[in-house]
Amino acid sequence: GWGRGRRPVINVSWEDAQAYVQWLSRETGEDYRLLSEAEWEYAARAGTDTPRYWSGEPEHCRHANGLDQDLARTSEGRAWMNEYNRLNPAQCADGHEKSAPAGSYPPNAFGLHDVMGNVNEWTQDCWNNSYSDAPDDGSAWMSGDCSSRSLRGGGWLGGARVLRSAFRIGYPAGNRYFLIGLRVARSMG
Repeated sequence: GWGRGRRPVINVSWEDAQAYVQWLSRETGEDYRLLSEAEWEYAARAGTDTPRYWSGEPEHCRHANGLDQDLARTSEGRAWMNEYNRLNPAQCADGHEKSAPAGSYPPNAFGLHDVMGNVNEWTQDCWNNSYSDAPDDGSAWMSGDCSSRSLRGGGWLGGARVLRSAFRIGYPAGNRYFLIGLRVARSMG
């Protein structure tokens, strides 16, 4: 059960996420959507200018679910670390080998839980290698490689390099993966 119950939904493509927010909007009469990359980063930073909302410290175990000794101790974790030799687990343990139930970590200053670690989250934006020409109004970047979309947040298999507010990666919009989920936003007004 590491994608069920109170744990974040996983194995969701960007297309699945779009279908879900459209369904949710129809069911509730409210306007639900994925966040833009700019909205996601603003929400994740929660008014800070440090790499992580809790500080600049890469040690994450009290604040986010990332690669640590809990996973490193398992045979599955060791196999992943051998396959992806760049993985370097933190020397702490956060209590979760894989995904953690939502709200397992303290919220950021905006009251949002689990914005870094746990699972990567789809954003509305098309993938662009650089963020230098992104819209300056916070809207989603709808040009670039729209067959891939931007993911934010890092996941439980990510170390200090990915557990940062600014970390972003592109992924094919039609693909599902066990480290990918979504965060839903409701438009106001």
